[in-house]
Amino acid sequence: MSAEHPAATLRRATPDDVEALGRLGALLVQTHHDLDPKRFIPVTPHTEDGYGNFLLSQLAEPDILVMVAEREGRVVGYAYAAVEGIDYMTLRGPAGVLHDIVVDPAHRRAGVGSLLFEETIAALRDRGARQLVLSTAEGNVAAQRLCVRAGFRRTLVEMTRDE
Repeated sequence: MSAEHPAATLRRATPDDVEALGRLGALLVQTHHDLDPKRFIPVTPHTEDGYGNFLLSQLAEPDILVMVAEREGRVVGYAYAAVEGIDYMTLRGPAGVLHDIVVDPAHRRAGVGSLLFEETIAALRDRGARQLVLSTAEGNVAAQRLCVRAGFRRTLVEMTRDE
């Protein structure tokens, strides 16, 4: 899948993207940790390698989609999603699940995130997903606004208690 847009060029991720995916994955971890350090893990010296290698391991999976957004030949964002079956833990039927959408802060507010979001949703629909689900951190108001504009509604609230 490839899409051209003034904001970015989208394409399927490849093994050559592992370093950029790791860098952006660490940014995702840091963003969440900054929002709620009691709930979300901190970035460590191994986060970039671990996250990049995790996403690399997903590339060959038939029901997984990892897309990257490029600007001027540099990966500036990615989306990680999957078509999943029934999930009894979350009490939902088969769905397209958007796990991650991340954009480098230097490239935000230029349409990159919206493009990744729209194209990922379209790809999940093309793969047969009739319900789409995602989660956002409680404090990630910008992501929540994007989701609401795209037609998502709140359905589940995670609560955490620290002992």
